Amino acid sequence: MPTRSPDTPPRGDGKHGIAALAANDGSFRHPFLRRLSDPTTSASARDLADAIHCICAAHGGATAIFLSATRCSVPGADPSWLVAAATAFAEERAYLAALTAAVGPLPSTPGQAQSDGAFAAIRHAFDMLATSERVGCATGAAIALLVDWKAFRRIFDTAADRLGIAAPVNALPDEAAVIAVYASIDTPAAAFRAIRFGAQQAFAQHRGLLDLIEARAAARDRQ
Repeated sequence: MPTRSPDTPPRGDGKHGIAALAANDGSFRHPFLRRLSDPTTSASARDLADAIHCICAAHGGATAIFLSATRCSVPGADPSWLVAAATAFAEERAYLAALTAAVGPLPSTPGQAQSDGAFAAIRHAFDMLATSERVGCATGAAIALLVDWKAFRRIFDTAADRLGIAAPVNALPDEAAVIAVYASIDTPAAAFRAIRFGAQQAFAQHRGLLDLIEARAAARDRQ
């Protein structure tokens, strides 16, 4: 499959529009993420370190989203990608943990207690999506995490390059291929609505996380 630019959203699902949802709501669109990962903007080491700590606070722990989705899989869809994603995401968490240690302590930022509450709320939201009994809900959230992790990876790899750390190969399944799976089957209407709901909720959590990271940087600049 041809390699896409990091700024190119997944496509190829005109039947159901999951790719369009990713294109409209995915984290790659967030301006602060672009600022952090664009080598021409020279984002500060402090802002990069804070972003990595914040993403680790939200997603550094084990996530059940991929394996939960296999237990409530969409009829007609091959769930093997979810098992592969669960294994690869464990490696991604290890990379994130190594970066979190390498960038040093969390930068001092006003309102840390409120930030900690926001991180806990994001973790809780993903736990709720993972344990939803609606067939397709966890799958949609898993697809959104897959899409957005590629965007987060741009921040990680930018920091790793500055620190002289070799970035491991991202072994997560290709998000366009995964989306195409659900475009190619006759997804039951209820399951498709649940997929969209799960994806929308996950994308919303990530937008909120990036908004928080941006607000934290602004708060430090005002100190």
